[in-house]
Amino acid sequence: MGYFPFFAEISNKRVVIVGNGAVANRKKRALLPFGAELAVIDRPYVPGDLEGADFVIAATDDRALNREICRQCREREIPVNSATSREDSTFLFPALVRRGRVCVGISTAGTNPAAAAYLRGFLEGCLPQSLDPAQDVRPSTERLAQDLHTGRVFLIGAGCGEADLLTLRGLSRLQSCQAVVYDDLIDPALLDFVPEGAQRFPMGKRAGRPSPSQEEICQALIGLARRGLRVARLKGGDPFVFGRGGEEALALQRAGIPFEVVPGVSSAIAVPAAAGIPVTHREISRSFHVLTGHTVQGLPEQLDRLAGLEGTLVILMGLKHLPQIARRLLEAGKAKDTPAAVVSGDGTAVRGCLENISDLARDTKPPAVIVIGETAAFSLRSNTASR
Repeated sequence: MGYFPFFAEISNKRVVIVGNGAVANRKKRALLPFGAELAVIDRPYVPGDLEGADFVIAATDDRALNREICRQCREREIPVNSATSREDSTFLFPALVRRGRVCVGISTAGTNPAAAAYLRGFLEGCLPQSLDPAQDVRPSTERLAQDLHTGRVFLIGAGCGEADLLTLRGLSRLQSCQAVVYDDLIDPALLDFVPEGAQRFPMGKRAGRPSPSQEEICQALIGLARRGLRVARLKGGDPFVFGRGGEEALALQRAGIPFEVVPGVSSAIAVPAAAGIPVTHREISRSFHVLTGHTVQGLPEQLDRLAGLEGTLVILMGLKHLPQIARRLLEAGKAKDTPAAVVSGDGTAVRGCLENISDLARDTKPPAVIVIGETAAFSLRSNTASR
């Protein structure tokens, strides 16, 4: 290996980045926290762009141009990194993990970026969120050693609908896991990011179907972590929005298992948005109220209070009980012409009013989100949208 890792002071150094695509932007974001003076060349490159450069990044989508930029840099003895060729580069970008002033760089000499990404995800999941090198870090490293021995659980909100609604942090944790426990409603494409060889446990809970109890799921998470595994608990939407993430966190807490909650995009907001329905809108809806319709037990009194409030009602897991919910709201004084919509996970919406929405949505299959309020009449979707 010919690449020696070292840390250089780059504040106020002129860094020329040639290119304006995703790779160039990623390099720019990595450098910004370190105080470098960035010059991004997003027009056709000319040799004069290298003037005054302390180091250069050739990140165009033209391999021949990147190679020529690297050649010119070597002639001028300017350190250069090519986004398309390790051989043309005189320095490499490491995968970085930052915790305040502590920075860890990971490199495979450009031979295996996937391994570097895996190690980065592993360290991000294990290292404490704050490390102060000016203080004694031994307690933190002792906790880290304990975490590595006992394992760790990541309660990851997978978002709702398509896989690309997963957050970057969720993706990082998923890519570094050794076991994954997942719900039915996640996009199966998310499992493509699970490392090869990681154990997989489908443990979804669906009404009317045989499924593991919540206690069995909690015990599975605890058991896997006690075997020293990093466990991704992949849950639809957000873990703490009717996802029983709180119950799982409490079980892990009681068992002394380290865990991290990774928020996700909740279906309460995202599914209506996919149909062009905003849950709030200035001068029309200044609040929204999310409730579960999974059971009508305890709902009547709550619905009586909600019927008199302004704003938008968002009801999850309530399709089966929609006739009872609509009737109760009407009995509590909600206007029968109040706009209402039932939105499926793919953004398909059935629109009507409180008086007729139960009949209109009779053929809608779960899961679906019920929206009641003035904004349910909106359809804020581009005419050029793909749907």
